[in-house]
Amino acid sequence: MVILDVTIINVAVPVVGRDLSASLTGVQWITDGYTLVLAGFLMTGGALGDRLGNRLVFCCGVVVFTLASAACAFAPTASALVAARLVEGLGAALIVPGSLALIQQSFPAPAARSWAFGLWGSMAGVAASVGPLLGGLLVTTVGWRWVFLINLPVGTACLLLTLRHVDTSPRRADRALDWPAQCAVVVSVALLTAALNEAGRRSWSDPAVLAGLALAVVAAAAFVVRERWARSPALPLSVLRSRTMSGGAAIGLLFNFGFYGMVFTASLYFQHQRGFSALATGAALFPAVATTMFASVLSGRLSRRTGDRPLVVSGMLLAALGLAGWAAAGADAAYAALVAPMMAAGFGTSFALTGSTATVMAAAPPEYSGAASALFNTTRQIGSATGVALGGSLLATGSDYGTGLRIAMAVGALAYLTAAGLALRCVPAKPDP
Repeated sequence: MVILDVTIINVAVPVVGRDLSASLTGVQWITDGYTLVLAGFLMTGGALGDRLGNRLVFCCGVVVFTLASAACAFAPTASALVAARLVEGLGAALIVPGSLALIQQSFPAPAARSWAFGLWGSMAGVAASVGPLLGGLLVTTVGWRWVFLINLPVGTACLLLTLRHVDTSPRRADRALDWPAQCAVVVSVALLTAALNEAGRRSWSDPAVLAGLALAVVAAAAFVVRERWARSPALPLSVLRSRTMSGGAAIGLLFNFGFYGMVFTASLYFQHQRGFSALATGAALFPAVATTMFASVLSGRLSRRTGDRPLVVSGMLLAALGLAGWAAAGADAAYAALVAPMMAAGFGTSFALTGSTATVMAAAPPEYSGAASALFNTTRQIGSATGVALGGSLLATGSDYGTGLRIAMAVGALAYLTAAGLALRCVPAKPDP
């Protein structure tokens, strides 16, 4: 639900804007408001889960998300829809860190945990990529409000299944929430995400973009200073300095940069350069989706034999080969020639997701599992926003869409190669005993 609501709205927004007479700013906030709140409050959601119990916070997040989705579906005005989307993003920020922490709690055996992380990753990959196709189907058949209504039965089932099958999580009420640090994270991530979104629309030299990036750096520095002296830090600096933890988070940022940059630039290219409809564009991107579930589950099964490092490295190299192949295919390559590169990028990204997730979660003490999950997913959100922003800028400033797309794919391939190099240094070589 959480990941689907990032991408499914893209094809519905033009119709929503017409139905609700939304301004251009209102249309932008329908899409970006959710992403900003989700990215900004992930660390807060993780900290709350560690303090109050991850199952409790996860279930509260599901309730908030589901009710907000209903409010989105029945919103009478654009302003009401934007407000509901902001609340929906808050619910999502409570769900995501708790989901990984609950997997960590429910599957203590490393082999079973790797399988579960693989399934988690496959769901995320499928949801991210199938969103435009599903959104196109819903908008053209039953209407845009069903983009949000489909969350109601899923959210209800999720809540009931969690309450029935997931054990209560330990609470650590003695750990006080470091609100100054949490505020610094919210401000830093929200400003960074907003600046990256605007860079894709305006330019990287725009004063508002530069100011947002500078203030995001200042807020991040304030977070580090605060954590150095805090009695109860959100995530101890000793953990953040861990090569395994920081390297795993950086790998997540890089592969989200490559994958979401590819999906975004390819979507614009297919629609504006080749004249595909929104539905046809979703279908054209489907090869990138088709391999994600298989790849994540396969890597979860293989990790018990090989460890995580070979899987992350090979996945990143395969994804880099895919995007490099697309860049080399030429501006007017036949669609059939692009299927293999898309499949390689989708498979490689999902193949590496399981190992990088397990690496980050294993590097954190159990009492900080929620915060570790939040850190990993925050860096992934930043990677996605950066990939989309850079891809949009390259398409807007290039002489034609084909040239901009080839440069974007080449940059994505370089990001994947960098992630492979990091994995060689940061991901443990052997499986846990």
